[in-house]
Amino acid sequence: MSHPPHHQVPGCGCHGAGTLEDYRLDSGRRRFVLDGLAAIGGLGTALSLPGVLPSAMAGDTTPNTDMTVRIGYLPITDATPLLLAHALGYFEDEGLAVAEPELIRGWAPLVEGFVRHRFNLVHLLNPIPVWLRYNNNFPVKVVAWAHINGSGLVIGKHRQAREFADLGGMQIAVPHWYSVHNTLLQMALRQAGLEAVIQDQSVPLESNQVNLLILPPPEMPPALAAGRIDAYTVAEPFNAAGELLAEGTVLRFTGDIWKNHPCCVVCMHERDCDTRPEWTQKVTNALVRASAYAQHHKAEVARLLSRDGKGYLPMPAEVVTDAMTHYAAEDYTDPPAIRHANWQTGRIDFAPYPFPSATVELVRAMNQTKVSGNTTFLKNLDPDWVAQDLVDYRFVHRAMERYPQAHLPGTPASQRWNREEVISL
Repeated sequence: MSHPPHHQVPGCGCHGAGTLEDYRLDSGRRRFVLDGLAAIGGLGTALSLPGVLPSAMAGDTTPNTDMTVRIGYLPITDATPLLLAHALGYFEDEGLAVAEPELIRGWAPLVEGFVRHRFNLVHLLNPIPVWLRYNNNFPVKVVAWAHINGSGLVIGKHRQAREFADLGGMQIAVPHWYSVHNTLLQMALRQAGLEAVIQDQSVPLESNQVNLLILPPPEMPPALAAGRIDAYTVAEPFNAAGELLAEGTVLRFTGDIWKNHPCCVVCMHERDCDTRPEWTQKVTNALVRASAYAQHHKAEVARLLSRDGKGYLPMPAEVVTDAMTHYAAEDYTDPPAIRHANWQTGRIDFAPYPFPSATVELVRAMNQTKVSGNTTFLKNLDPDWVAQDLVDYRFVHRAMERYPQAHLPGTPASQRWNREEVISL
């Protein structure tokens, strides 16, 4: 896919002539957008989940009498199926009542809202349900993948790097300790001979150390532009925002490291899955239908979700469109952010079936990932057992039988329900 010349921005890896000023936000407007993102991020809010939920939040004793679909989401493209199903009336088509989706500023309040049954449908970073179910004994179920790929590592304009080995001595933000971003970043750092540490930013780093810290996604581009961090890894559209608003550079896309990896997953309460399966099936039908539509109409969906459309995401349409469609290898050669163009993946894709092999791979990788807090709950987890216990495959399987176009285009019938994981750093 070629990238229109009027999108070419210094630092984004795009090359060639173009009418930069036709697109590039002027400094005042760019600062306005960055300030707005920081406000949404909630400067000073609690950014990481506690090691253990308060006892009042453990378990699940809240009656599930509310039949209205109540969505909580972060303003990232990971939420696309949930938001699109709302925008296009797919829940109503299933005979469901649905409330206006509620934008939440960080992962901790989103999880708390879900645990307290303020929301009965959310997207969560893939490792969070593992932590929630097995560290806190909260009965969450993964019912589908929200998206695949759709993340990257962005370097600030004040830093130079072409390889992960060049990241020594840097301060890098991740959206959550229990995130595929943190897991893949640390995997790459280890291979490059670097050590991930978690310490105060004022503490000096050795040349082979990289300090990791938590920031909510909306805060990342403003922090990068101000030089408060050197890089970040996060979901879209905040990588595109880092390029277009903060003049950063994508070092690597995560979907080019782990082919078609899950990032956010769709979560519901186990009680809903078990005691009202018809309602759960209808919700899942709407989500799978929306995933199929998003995969085949990315540019249209990007505009619809943006602040220039229905306003679910607080980003200009140009930024969200880049986040969903700009993945031309020739535009990302310096640094080489796309090294496996032959994989034929997208910058972000939507394929809702939660392959068990990916859950197995994730749990294994989590055991090698440094986080803040106690991780002893991971030590005795059998990855194969988790893949069957954490995920409810019934509803998404039925929905995808109804909407087979929700499988990735070109997927052979033999690979619709099973696959091998491909990871190449």
